[in-house]
Amino acid sequence: MRDPKFFDDLSRKLADSLPSGVQALRDDVEHNLRSGLEATLSKLDLVTREEFEVQRAVLLRTRERLEALEKRVAELEAAQAAN
Repeated sequence: MRDPKFFDDLSRKLADSLPSGVQALRDDVEHNLRSGLEATLSKLDLVTREEFEVQRAVLLRTRERLEALEKRVAELEAAQAAN
């Protein structure tokens, strides 16, 4: 989530949306907005989409394995109860 282009684009858009009287201070405002955004977002515990998808796949595989193991345990318990 710490893509510099993202912060540049967002701070530029926010600076562009300021009234024309404030446009003279545009560069300072844009810089301050970028710094503020980076500081605020860095405090959040965010992950990239790629990291999220990797963890999602790991969780899915883990669930499938757990279900298979639960089924196997049930089969073994049923076999033991039959003996």
